[in-house]
Formats: sequence, C-alpha cells, structure tokens
Amino acid sequence: MQEPRLGVAVVTMGNRPDEVDALLLSVAKQDLAPDRIVIVGNGCRLPEFAGRLDLPGEITTVDVEDNLGCPGGRNVALATLRAFGDVDVVVELDDDGLLVDVEVFRQVRDLFAADPRLGIVGFRIADEHGVTQRRHVPRVGNADPLRGGYVTGFLGGGHALRMDMLVETGDWPAEFFFAHEETDLAWRAADAGWKILYAPELLLQHPRTSPARHAVYFRVTARNRVWLTRRRLPLPLIPVHLGVWILITLLRTRSTGGLRAWFAGFAEGLREPAGERRPMRWRTVWRLTRLGRPPVV
Repeated sequence: MQEPRLGVAVVTMGNRPDEVDALLLSVAKQDLAPDRIVIVGNGCRLPEFAGRLDLPGEITTVDVEDNLGCPGGRNVALATLRAFGDVDVVVELDDDGLLVDVEVFRQVRDLFAADPRLGIVGFRIADEHGVTQRRHVPRVGNADPLRGGYVTGFLGGGHALRMDMLVETGDWPAEFFFAHEETDLAWRAADAGWKILYAPELLLQHPRTSPARHAVYFRVTARNRVWLTRRRLPLPLIPVHLGVWILITLLRTRSTGGLRAWFAGFAEGLREPAGERRPMRWRTVWRLTRLGRPPVV
C-alpha cells in the first residue's frame, strides 16, 4: 500500500480573510501535514501567510488578476501543484470552511492508498450545529447524510481528487464559472472507470447558505445544466434530463423573477457553444443508475 502525497488547494476572492485564516489554522492542526498548500487569490492580491501563520508544508500563493470563477480558480491551483510534481492527491476546501477533526488528512491518505481506482472522495458538509442541508447529500431523496458509500457525485465545498485521475479526465470546466462543475467532473470520472466515495466521517464545517444568494444563480444554473447535458449525455437522454429539470424548477421556484432568469439561462445554454462534446457510454449510464442516481435526475 503506497501512501499518496497530499496537497491542499484553497481559492478565495479576498473578501473572507478571517475565515481563510481559521481554515488554514485547522489545516495546521491536522495530525498529517500536507506536502504542499496552494492558495489562489481569485481576482485579488493575497497577504503573506507563511510568516503570519504557522502552517505545515510548502505554501504557495498565486494572485490571479481576474475572477475566474470557482472552477477556473481551482484549475490554477491544480496547474500550480502539477508543476511541482510532488502531490498525488489534492484536497480542495472552500475558503469559509473549517476542518473540525484533526485526522481528516490521514483518513484521506488511507482511503486513496487502499484503492488505486478511487478517484474522488467527497466530504460531509455541516453547519456549526452539525446539520447537513439536503442539497449537500449526494443521493436522491431524503437520504441520511451519515450514510457513506459509493455515489455518483460529490460536494464542491470539501473533497479530494486523485491527480492521476485528472490527467485522464481533464480538470474543472472553467467556462461554467460556478454551478454544476462538480457533476461535469464526476460524470467524466465515472465514465473513465474511477470510483467516487462519499465519506461522511470527513467533516467540513461550513456556514448554512443558499446558492440563490448569488445574483446570477438562476441564469447560470440553467445555462450550465444545458451545457452539462450537451457535453456529457447520450443524445436520447438530453431531452429527458432537461424535461425533468424544467418540471422540478417550476415546482420549486416561487419567484417569478427567478423563473424568468432561469429560462433566460436555459435559452443561453441552447444558443451558446457548450464546449467539447464527450458523451458518457451507456454502460456508465447503467452504472450511475445502479448507484442510485440515473443521469436524468
């Protein structure tokens, strides 16, 4: 059993300095120190962390002039880690998250060391009261957030990715900016035969939030969903998936303005180029279905 070398990636827009400090201090308390830490300033200039905080491992900060969105910023971190060439697994953490337990990195290392086909490990996200929002459980229905196992997707707030998997699947879809980028990567990983594990014992404490807090949430969510299906689904499943989500959106959304923005984004997704089309194989569709979430929901 070869022990993988761990790196940590954090992307921040510079508007949460106290939260970033708290997150990095929780990284420093881990009983397994990461080999490298990369912090990306997404459209901002970062302060000096190495002299101010007692952090383990090699620390690299990267300032990006423009905000590239969450997936674009993570790609910068991945490129930086890849250039060093000494990290096998990257742990990506939201800048307002917090590692409550000290053995998270050790458990991540052991999970990846035990299974060479494990590509992604998703953490459990819970607020300061220990409550996990329904949208943070990677299963359909009213699933138990404490039940782990193999799943079809993962949470962007806290997860770990095998670098070898990314060589095969490619990195994050930067053009998504935010919303559905995790599903795009998860479907590519599943289609390449990599496993996705939800490990609820790996806890990231995160403030309770609503994705609709972003002004462009409805438009970008709809646009990216259309792009996702155009890029990754076999042709017969595209209208099924989109039809299901039109119905779900009509049932869930109470705001007339939100619905207008959602359908505007939907039209944009149909109109604008979606990027490279690489549809999953039918055996992947069946695999995702057996795991409890067919790619039409």
